[in-house]
Amino acid sequence: MSAPAGKRRRRAVEEEHENNERWLISYSDMITVLMALFIVLFAISQVDQDKYIALRQSLAAGFNPGSQRPSVLDGTAGTMDGLTPASRDVAESTASLVDADQGLGHQGSSPKSLDASDPNVAAAKVELAHLDEIKESMAQALADQGLQEQVTFRITDRGLIVGLVANDVFFAAESAVLTPTADRVVDTLAPTLLSIDEEISVEGHANTVPTSARYPTNWELSVDRAAKVVRHLVETNNLPGTRVAAVGFGDTRPLELGKDEASLAANRRVDVVIVSAAPEAVRALLPLLAD
Repeated sequence: MSAPAGKRRRRAVEEEHENNERWLISYSDMITVLMALFIVLFAISQVDQDKYIALRQSLAAGFNPGSQRPSVLDGTAGTMDGLTPASRDVAESTASLVDADQGLGHQGSSPKSLDASDPNVAAAKVELAHLDEIKESMAQALADQGLQEQVTFRITDRGLIVGLVANDVFFAAESAVLTPTADRVVDTLAPTLLSIDEEISVEGHANTVPTSARYPTNWELSVDRAAKVVRHLVETNNLPGTRVAAVGFGDTRPLELGKDEASLAANRRVDVVIVSAAPEAVRALLPLLAD
């Protein structure tokens, strides 16, 4: 006699087997991802020589001589334990660049501390000599007129900055009108500006005192001050308008941060920037080579 159909169906249903090894799937996935990560890290740790040279030059130009040496490079080579050979080369080269840069600013070392065989260094020395020649020409002309105290000079990675800063000599408060002394200073600088080929950026500045109804903001005031100097150079001294531009920075770039009258007066100024035509890599070296 055959068994009832209901009993056959119950016997056909077996208890489901519990899989206690499913965690291995997630574990293997994680291991695969980690392996891929370390492969990528290893691949990017291999330094491309050309890119490394570009980085080295950028670091040499970018380090501030007045900054402290990075602590990771202090001491012996023991601080570099665990680095790959390629990474160790980068760190050691960076340390030597910082040492050379600090030597220029604090130890009186010669600019020859930079790689003399680097064509950018040679070009920067030539450009610096050119800018110094322009500065000396202007300084001598101002001294002949007894105006040497009315102008400051500094060389940056932009070029030569001629600062027209002397309390109320150039501009009265909330005014963009050049004083008679300001006219004399601009007239004295003009012959040198005419003799060179560089572009000239005339940049106006203002202090933080709110402006009057004549100027809605200090932006308008600073631009007007720059424009007045540009007009004088172009209309009175015949400087080609194609070589000069007027720029206003408002009160965003003060020379003095105080609120006293001397500080406020010092920020009523115009900078005449003789923009260096040298490539960026050369201009970046100018502050390191300047006195």
